[in-house]
Amino acid sequence: MSVRRSRGPAYQVPWQVDRGAPPVYRLVNTGPHVLRGVTVSVSGRSQLRVSAPASIAPGAAVSAIVTGDDLARDTVLVIRWFPPDGKEYLWHVSF
Repeated sequence: MSVRRSRGPAYQVPWQVDRGAPPVYRLVNTGPHVLRGVTVSVSGRSQLRVSAPASIAPGAAVSAIVTGDDLARDTVLVIRWFPPDGKEYLWHVSF
């Protein structure tokens, strides 16, 4: 017999990706807190240009320029941040 443990509610990712003007992708902090230690990187064959401040206030955004031959096939954008509780989070965004 297995025992189920209550884990509480899942952490809601505080980002929204605005894909309205490729190759510029805006990552908007939709959460209620300042996010610290924010970094943006790319995995795959594409190139990334980003100027991410260390902290992103609620409602503020980071713009990332991602270029490559086939983003949907070979690219993943990775966002890293620390909310106020100090835990590290990573979020992968596919194209």
